[in-house]
Amino acid sequence: MGHDHGATRLNIDVDDRIRRGMWAAVVVCAVGVIIGLIVLWPSRSDSGSDPLGLDGDPITAQVTSQAVEPCSYDPLLGCRQIELIPNSGAYVGERLTFEQSLNSPIRGGDSILVDVVIQDSGSPLIYFYDFERSTPLLLLLLVFVTAIVVLGRWRGVGALAGLAVSLVVIVGFILPALLEGSNALAVALVASGLIAFVALFLAHGFNLATAAALLASIASLALTAVLAWLFVVTSKFTGLADETVGYLSALGSDINPQGLLLAGVVIGSLGVLDDVTVTQVSAVWELKHAKPDSNFTELYNRALRIGRDHISSTVNTLFLAYAGASLPLLLLFSEAGQSLSSVATREIVAVEVVRALVGSIGLVASVPISTALAAATLASRSRPADEVPAEA
Repeated sequence: MGHDHGATRLNIDVDDRIRRGMWAAVVVCAVGVIIGLIVLWPSRSDSGSDPLGLDGDPITAQVTSQAVEPCSYDPLLGCRQIELIPNSGAYVGERLTFEQSLNSPIRGGDSILVDVVIQDSGSPLIYFYDFERSTPLLLLLLVFVTAIVVLGRWRGVGALAGLAVSLVVIVGFILPALLEGSNALAVALVASGLIAFVALFLAHGFNLATAAALLASIASLALTAVLAWLFVVTSKFTGLADETVGYLSALGSDINPQGLLLAGVVIGSLGVLDDVTVTQVSAVWELKHAKPDSNFTELYNRALRIGRDHISSTVNTLFLAYAGASLPLLLLFSEAGQSLSSVATREIVAVEVVRALVGSIGLVASVPISTALAAATLASRSRPADEVPAEA
């Protein structure tokens, strides 16, 4: 059974030609996504290689004690001697020690992640990797899932299923394809199309309203991709402002930094686009059900007024999300005494400006696109199903 979204549950009879045309367009988009997946599917088999020479994933270890003692490399300096017991690996259960600086946040009782490298002499060399955070993260995930299921019920379950599929697509397709050197923008568009298909139909049901929201999302996403490509190229962004890209290049990954930047803009825009298109289509369906004799102009104008209220808050939300992510960087430039105009044109900041503005333009465009598509679908001879003769 489909898990419909609000007004999309309203059963409205639609002209057969329009219905067939809508589903035909959905099929064409699905075929395009499938072809894209086949062409871009990664074939690399060395995903488990370890270019840093470390022994796979870091292992968990329990810190038993820490004390300030003279450093091994300079007795005149103080270091923290950390004693730990690995929970797995070649030295599981053994007591090992390693040095950290005095300002290290590691304390006795902490659960941490470490890399253990066996030296030529046979002794272990330990590198602190990070703190182990699985327990609080799993607790937060449990609270999140519970809240979604309790408030959203079956629609919440569908939304969680769509979220799980999105994660699988990112880990199973996007990341390997990008590491293999495939065109990043093409990978982002194909993956976004797949996520849109699965997430929308799982969360809102297999019906014409969801099909209209899907087509509007794909059209808005294509517009966002074109705008992102235009302004990334004309602004001469290199994609190298993010130091992570430099690390990937140093590890031998065949990645186009500029393409990676474009892919990030496209994928980041998808979630908000889905929300807006579904809301607009639902509004049109509700208006048509409330007033079956509404024509295209009336449906479009009324729903567009709803969209204006939605878009005014959503655009601000999108912009603040990007600004929040760049806040430490903005503080750094502000502390350095640089002017706003100088900071805004630096690539590392200008990239976020372009992300926010291009994403917002795509978001704004999705309102008339989805509204017009839904209104055109229902503006012919469509009427509520309870008014349709039984033989229909």
